[in-house]
Amino acid sequence: MYAVVETGGKQVKVEPGQVILVEKLAGEAGSELRFARVLMLVDETGATHVGQPYLADVVVVGHVVAQERGKKILVFKYKPKVNYRRRQGHRQDLTRVQVDRIDRTDGASAAAAEA
Repeated sequence: MYAVVETGGKQVKVEPGQVILVEKLAGEAGSELRFARVLMLVDETGATHVGQPYLADVVVVGHVVAQERGKKILVFKYKPKVNYRRRQGHRQDLTRVQVDRIDRTDGASAAAAEA
C-alpha cells in the first residue's frame, strides 16, 4: 500500500513506516502531521485510486522526527566583461517525517484536516 501526497509544492510517494524529508512544516519533534492532499492511492488489493485532483476520503498520518537544514548550495551570478560577480549561499529548512499510516475517512474529516 502506498500513496502520493502533495507537500511543499512537490509530490512525494509514501508508504507506512517510511521516513521522508520534505520542506519545512510546522511542528516539533514527536508532533502529529496529517497530509490531506493525497493525489493517488494504491491499496492492499492493488487497486489504484486517482484523485481529481485530490482524494477526499484519504489522509496520510505521520509524525515529525526532526527539524533539519539541508546541504548548503551556492548561488553565483556572473556577467562577462563587466566585472559583475555575486555569490550567495542557501540552506533549506527541512522536516524529517515518519509516515505512520494511510487512513480512509469520510470527506468531511479530510476537509477539516486540510484546514
